Amino acid sequence: MSLPDHVKAAAAREANLLLQEVDGLSAVVIATIDGFDVAHAAKGDIEASRIAAMTSSVSAIGEAVSHEASLGKYRSIAIDTENGLAILQAVPRKDVPLVLNLIANGKSMMAQVMYRAKQSAKTLEEA
Repeated sequence: MSLPDHVKAAAAREANLLLQEVDGLSAVVIATIDGFDVAHAAKGDIEASRIAAMTSSVSAIGEAVSHEASLGKYRSIAIDTENGLAILQAVPRKDVPLVLNLIANGKSMMAQVMYRAKQSAKTLEEA
């Protein structure tokens, strides 16, 4: 199923807005659940298509874990590393489900990144 143009435009706006507003954010990739890049913004060079594909794989693992552990529907995954973090946030659209991937450096605050990811997911879900 194809993503409507107005949703692609909303995704591009959200990616750029997140990059501008969230301290420490270095990249935003918005992907379809099957791993295709819809929109991205970055402060440096990134391979958005590779990140989109990995986002899909990690999201599938999150869904499997939440199902097997009877935790309900998967919503997000946090990957915390020594140099930063990545937050993957589900966007459960009815037409084409999306996943937000926010990549941040070590100066960012995980709670702030997660909060903004949830806000953006809601915006994209309703677009």
